[in-house]
Amino acid sequence: MQSDFTDDKLLLKGLKAGKPHAQRALYEKFAGRMMVVCTRYARNREEAEDILQEGFVRVFKKIGTFQGTGSLEGWVRKVFANVAIRHYQKNSRIHVVAGLDEVEYQLGEFVLDQHYDRAHLLEMIQSLPDGYRMVFNLYAIEGYSHDEISKKLKISVGTSKSQLSRARKALQKMIESDQNMNRSSVSNG
Repeated sequence: MQSDFTDDKLLLKGLKAGKPHAQRALYEKFAGRMMVVCTRYARNREEAEDILQEGFVRVFKKIGTFQGTGSLEGWVRKVFANVAIRHYQKNSRIHVVAGLDEVEYQLGEFVLDQHYDRAHLLEMIQSLPDGYRMVFNLYAIEGYSHDEISKKLKISVGTSKSQLSRARKALQKMIESDQNMNRSSVSNG
């Protein structure tokens, strides 16, 4: 008989006891949200599925280290981000675009038209070069600092800043291109 795991404390207790039905409940509760995280870091759906599976294995192995400070979902999300980073480091030839290590740029929010299609934006993020994609996700979406990113990816802080700046510029160009195409098709239609 499956217990009611709507309460995170009960779920956590079941997970720490290694109960399979608690693991299933955690999977069902977070799989969709964590797949979104994995997809942002991955190049394609298959890679995202690999990261998802690896992430849940890691969560189940490390659940005993969760102290209960902060939300369970926040902790799970951090585990998944770390798994994605390790997956990236292990499975890709890292081509970090260096050079302008001390790029000065204005940090601003990456603002999109509120009506912009999120699925299309996700495709754009996935199409970024590996280094750009990793830094953009870690900084703009996960909230890591450049110092934290440099340590996680084993790059300089300047390179992290450069990668973010270039990722933003690339995304903005893609968005502008889409908007121009949409305007053009509307005026021609």
